[in-house]
Amino acid sequence: MTAPIATLQSVEHTAILGLGVYRPERLVPNSEIVDAIDSSDEWIQTRSGIKARRFAGEDESIIGMSVAASKDALAASGITADQIGAVIVSTSSRLVLGPAAGPQVATLLGMADTAGFDVGAGCSGFCYGLTIANGLIRGGTAKYVLVVGVERLSDLLDRADRTTAFIFADGAGAAVVGPSDVEGIGPVSWGSDGSQWEAIWQDKDFGTYFDEVAAAEAAGTTSVRPYIRMQGTKVFRWAATFLEQACRSAVDRAGLTMDDIDVFIPHQANLRITQALTRVLKLREDCVVAKDIVETGNTSAASIPLAIEEVLRSGQAKPGDVALVMAFGAGLAYAGHVLRLPKITAE
Repeated sequence: MTAPIATLQSVEHTAILGLGVYRPERLVPNSEIVDAIDSSDEWIQTRSGIKARRFAGEDESIIGMSVAASKDALAASGITADQIGAVIVSTSSRLVLGPAAGPQVATLLGMADTAGFDVGAGCSGFCYGLTIANGLIRGGTAKYVLVVGVERLSDLLDRADRTTAFIFADGAGAAVVGPSDVEGIGPVSWGSDGSQWEAIWQDKDFGTYFDEVAAAEAAGTTSVRPYIRMQGTKVFRWAATFLEQACRSAVDRAGLTMDDIDVFIPHQANLRITQALTRVLKLREDCVVAKDIVETGNTSAASIPLAIEEVLRSGQAKPGDVALVMAFGAGLAYAGHVLRLPKITAE
């Protein structure tokens, strides 16, 4: 008989131990958006619920925002950087194909020889990263994992595009995940539909763009760079079809009912989608519903941690509350869990 291969010691329960966020300094009200898209503040608010959003400045990079949010998450958790076993960064807007952001974030936080990698799952990215972190910890591969959702979507916006220019924005959120005495992260409810990849997409791949640049240079003309595009009606219909069942599945898998949910934190994509979901799920009347989109816009992978932080910072919810979290978007993909809300740093 050959020698047995050792197994790692598993962990029974996990939780988000601390959360941190970074919101860019520049607040952009609808009044700065409307002229370029021939619209109005009333039209934007009626269509999406958004009053303002934040755009990153030149000194607010994907890496820098990730590090800032991560420092606050570490402080809130009481875990030090040298205890982190892996760093997962979820983003769809870093304009570099490689290297991954994860190793750079780890190094800038003072970590040494720590696993680091990126996840590309669109607006569901933070919850996908949380699912991976949960598995790493439960399986004994890492004791603590740092999960970051971060975007600079303003870099990908066509400012004259009426379907996207008023929706997408920038920011970062980070969570320290680790072992817990009680369960803090329920089983994931997730899935995807790649047949609808053109519902939210980059309108040309970089190979095509490079060919266009070369042709334009040869002809003495100009080329048009890639932009993010969205078919809002298609996304809304998909969300209305899939998300109720996805939410119910997350609650069922956690062994709970809708009456057990203290806080509902859907991806901050559109206030109308949030309102529709709230109605069909028949949540408790006193259930807190996150509406961070009003002042933050849609920050894709950063949306969920930013919305969690907002309900905690505002006092609408408190650490330990039971929250249903559901992210959805480009892919099209979704992922959600029932969570116990974590600590955040005091202002």
